Amino acid sequence: MRIRVGAAQVNPIVGDLDRNTDLIERYAERAAEAGCDMVCFPELALTGYPPEDLLLKPAFIVEAEEALVKVAASVQDVVIVVGTVHKDGDLYNSAAVCDGGQVVGHYHKRRLPNYGVFDEQRYFAEGKESGPLFSLRGITFGITICEDVWVPEGPLLDHARAGIELAVNINGSPFHLGKMGWRRSMLATRASDSACPLVFVNIVGGQDELVFDGGSMLFDAEGNLAAACPQFEEALAVWDVDCAASFRRKIRDPRHRALDPIDLQAVDLDMLRQSVTGQLVPIDNAHPADIAPVHPGNSRLHTVTTRPPLPDLWQVPLTLPDPVAEAYDALVLGVADYLGKNGFRSAVLGLSGGIDSSLTAALAADAIGAENLTGIAMPSPFSSEHSLTDAARLADNLGMRYLTIPIEIPFKSVTDSLGPVFEGMDADVTEENIQARIRGVLLMAYSNKFGSMLLSTGNKSEMATGYCTLYGDMAGGYAVLKDVPKTLVYELARHRNRLAGTDLIPQRVLDKAPSAELRPDQFDSDSLPPYDVLDPILEAYVEHDMVASEIVAAGIGDEATVQRVVRLVDTSEYKRRQSPPGVRITPKAFGRDRRMPITNGFAGT
Repeated sequence: MRIRVGAAQVNPIVGDLDRNTDLIERYAERAAEAGCDMVCFPELALTGYPPEDLLLKPAFIVEAEEALVKVAASVQDVVIVVGTVHKDGDLYNSAAVCDGGQVVGHYHKRRLPNYGVFDEQRYFAEGKESGPLFSLRGITFGITICEDVWVPEGPLLDHARAGIELAVNINGSPFHLGKMGWRRSMLATRASDSACPLVFVNIVGGQDELVFDGGSMLFDAEGNLAAACPQFEEALAVWDVDCAASFRRKIRDPRHRALDPIDLQAVDLDMLRQSVTGQLVPIDNAHPADIAPVHPGNSRLHTVTTRPPLPDLWQVPLTLPDPVAEAYDALVLGVADYLGKNGFRSAVLGLSGGIDSSLTAALAADAIGAENLTGIAMPSPFSSEHSLTDAARLADNLGMRYLTIPIEIPFKSVTDSLGPVFEGMDADVTEENIQARIRGVLLMAYSNKFGSMLLSTGNKSEMATGYCTLYGDMAGGYAVLKDVPKTLVYELARHRNRLAGTDLIPQRVLDKAPSAELRPDQFDSDSLPPYDVLDPILEAYVEHDMVASEIVAAGIGDEATVQRVVRLVDTSEYKRRQSPPGVRITPKAFGRDRRMPITNGFAGT
């Protein structure tokens, strides 16, 4: 009882139905060439995920349904399971099953997440049934969509009670640090509880703030991880799945049998499955009943990809990935897809010689190629010589274009113009912000003239506390480090240097005290607690929603420091609301994850 399943871990573009249709057809054809009986695509792969308010446009729904008909008609020698939308009285998040040139069935997602970055209840009706189930080459399989298996009492349990021998779960599961370990543990439990192999197929790619890491996986009937796809890249995995193990486990352990084990032999399974799931859809696949296993006696991974295969047929290590390496890869993919999917071929950023702009430059160079990246140093009267030297050295190491545009003359012009208005007043943060805003004007002028996306370089610690300038260093189309705490910025920079085998980011950049250099002898520590003190407080307040008293009680910081940090976060919400989007890598990022009112009378202190 073997079935050859393709897991198409693809990178669609939201709303680009023609491109997504071509993408699905191309991968389906490759799966057919690999001898697959069935190929599974991620959640809403046809529309792209998440389509958000495109789903409020009836014309988009109509075109999506027409695209599904085209997909079904184009590939007829392999069964296709693809995520899409389905209008059936109401609108559903659906898995469509296509065979023989036709759409033969739909599964409607039952668990609609409405937390964090998800708001599916805004758009979709909840599926009312757990089925249908499908029969292919004598093997009964059930389909679920993402959140359906993230809870113990879900449709998969109904499928298991109806005696399925294979579970397919299609996903649009976005990345954040630590999620892979939780995801593997949860899926292993679901496979073991259902006593059948589980195929988990996830989307890959960047979509605005979200990054989807792929990482599709196969679990056996015991809940063991048998195979895994790489993260952060497209891949077509072809797995020979041994479904006999599921049957053997069921007959060994009555707890996994369909309905009452005493009456199992007398039960008409077709009737049982109809009563539990509505219907059983037989699928007549054109492939021969007997296929040679990819690896005899085992469910392993064989991959066809757009890149040369890794040794041993994409033998991806089944150990959990290093979190810093994961974060770096997620950031690179997020930048690459945000620029590429929005039609930008080049980018520009302010290159100060500091750690944030240096890391942003390295990430962007890896994402779009250093030849497509320009760094602009904009020295002021307060810029140190080493900052200019470090910026130039970094640009040379990366091989990017490097320009110098001094701001001393425009800064003097602006302050002279304001002189009569500010007469008798001491210089303060106003003059510091003028410098930052002049730099923003220059960078946006370059962006306009050359059509390059302006990347802002501020990190999460700065965004949280408002240590940034509206219309100055916050200017830009994409904030690469928006969800990266300052302490992680340093870890990522060291990681990139390890990959390079040299100080790609100059060591002095990592060693020197961070400074905005907007006044003489200025350092970040003049305005903020040390980052190793600040970041744990921010994590507790922003990501875990603790209030100041709880943070102090947990021993994360002293009362005065915590109160100060909380006030900075609360009073800076208006700034963050005007900031560009950025890559999400933590469980709670600023943006669609965290929706705090700007006008807010509740004191987090």
